[in-house]
Order: sequence, then structure tokens, then C-alpha cells
Amino acid sequence: GRRAPFLLRALRIAVVVCLYWFTSIAMVFLNKYLLDSPSLRLDAPLFVTFFQCALTAALCLGLSLGAACGPPCAGLPTLRLDPKVSRSVLPLSAVFIGMVTSNNLCLKHVGVAFYNVGRSLTTVFNVLLSYLLLKQTTSLYALLACGVIIGGFWLGVDQEGAEGTLSWTGIFFGILASLCVSLNAIYTKKVLPVVDGSIWRLTFYNNVNACVLFFPLMILLGEFRTLYHFDKLGSPSFWGMMTLGGVFGFAIGYVTGLQIKFTSPLTHNVSGTAKACAQTVLAVIYFEETKSFLWWTSNLMVLGGSFAYTWVKGLEMRKVQEDPNVKSGERNETGV
Repeated sequence: GRRAPFLLRALRIAVVVCLYWFTSIAMVFLNKYLLDSPSLRLDAPLFVTFFQCALTAALCLGLSLGAACGPPCAGLPTLRLDPKVSRSVLPLSAVFIGMVTSNNLCLKHVGVAFYNVGRSLTTVFNVLLSYLLLKQTTSLYALLACGVIIGGFWLGVDQEGAEGTLSWTGIFFGILASLCVSLNAIYTKKVLPVVDGSIWRLTFYNNVNACVLFFPLMILLGEFRTLYHFDKLGSPSFWGMMTLGGVFGFAIGYVTGLQIKFTSPLTHNVSGTAKACAQTVLAVIYFEETKSFLWWTSNLMVLGGSFAYTWVKGLEMRKVQEDPNVKSGERNETGV
């Protein structure tokens, strides 16, 4: 069919990008409230994550059941729980649990303003794991960009320590979250054929498996005892915030897909970097924090290194697309 007019396409892209920014930033602030609010005083991070996974699985199933009703649910695959498929997805689900749990535990122990720096090593782990597991090499310019990210991370840690707000527990979970995000991407590619390439089915199985695996972890860490003594367990406002956090957690996957669909993976990465910058500034303003020049420098180094890496990989991908005779080694280089 005919292409949409330029202004309509530009407006659609702007709406999708704004929707991604709003959903992502709101989800971080909501999770920070649920995990570390002085007014809530709920020390049960695994339960918060479990509830969000359960709600995501329920929403996937509900929308799938509505697929027969036509738009807007038309086209969604029918979901049913197959134990054989569930077992095949289990290794990815274990990594997925590590990813969402360490993300939330990092956010619980560090401020929203430092959250982006605390878990900024995902790109570095992408390069490292791609070499160790997939034997893919990386160009010198991309490695230099990773060096800038690492420098920004360590400078940020140093400045958090100088300001007396450093949490080594938060740093540990931030590094673990970065590792799990990288592993999650690799395992997702391996497991997708099991669910016929359907991200929708994979999301459903991942979250169902996660709900089952979270139960023994919550028992082991005594979170059911914590919930029993929690004074707001019967509060409608508490469950409203929990549900809202779960809805935003479900929605982020959808709006991320929309942004990639209407722009490109490269533009999505650039948008994510810019969003992280806006999120940091909003957090500093909202929590009325005062940060040093070097603290801001660390953030700029992380954001600048991430942008430079994205830009370099974009140029390399374009080179591969334009030159069909490119060497296989160079093709591997773009796969990080």
C-alpha cells in the first residue's frame, strides 16, 4: 500500500517514543516506591517481583483468550501450558529470574539517579559473552566505547562513596543485573525456536516458570513471614500500586517492541540512552538531591560510551548490508 504521509509517520514515531519513555520511567519510580519506600516499609523484593510475573502471565493469557473477539486482540497466538515446552524454556527462566530479581534488588539499594550507572555494564558483558560463548570478535572502536562505560561506572562508584550514599550490595546486584541481561538475550535466541519464534508465548512460559521458581526462594528468605506481619496487606491502595507496577512491567515489553517496529533497533538503543539521561535528571529533581560535577561526569561517560557503542555498531551493520562480499569475521563482529 501507499506509504503514510511524512507528518503522520513523524507523529506516530513521536507518540511511540514518548509512550516508551513514559512507561519505562514510570515503572522505575513505581518499583522504587514498592521496594524501598519509607512509608510502605515492605522488605519483600522477591514477592514484588513474583506478583509482577504472575500479573504478566495472567495478562498474556487473558489477551490470548480475547484473540477470538477480533481487534485489538486479533492475531495473538492461543496460549496453553505445555509441560514439555515449559521444561525446555526453564534454563532461560532461571536467567530471567536472575535478571528481574537483581534489577529490583539493585533499585532497592541504590537511588533512582544512580540506577542507570549501577547497571551500566550490560554492553560490556555483551561484548565479553559474545566472545566467550559465540566466538564473535569486536572492533577496536567498540572496545574503546566499552572502556569509556567502564570508566564512567567506576567514577560513579567513587563519587557515590564520596557522597556517603554508596551501597556495595546495590553495586553487586547492578553488576549481576548487567550480566543477566546479556545472558537473557543470548538464551532467548536459543529458546525462541521451542515456542515457534513467538515472543508472546515465550513471555507467557517465562513468567509462569518464574512464578513457580519464586515460591521456594520466598520461603527460604522468609518473605511469607514478612508479609504476614505487613500492616498494609489489606490496604486497597497498596494492591493498587502493586497492580499498577505489574501493568507497567507488562507494558514495557509491548512498547519496546512498538518502538523498534516504528523506528529501528539502532534508534531504540539511542532512545533508551536518552531516556536514561532524562530519568537521572528527573530523579535528582524529584528527590531533591545535590550531585557533584564528577558525579554528573560519570553519568555522561556512561551515556556517551553507550551512544558511541551504538553508533559504531550501526556503522558496522550498514557496512555489512552494503557490502555482500564482507568477510565472515566482519559479519561476526556486528553480532554483539
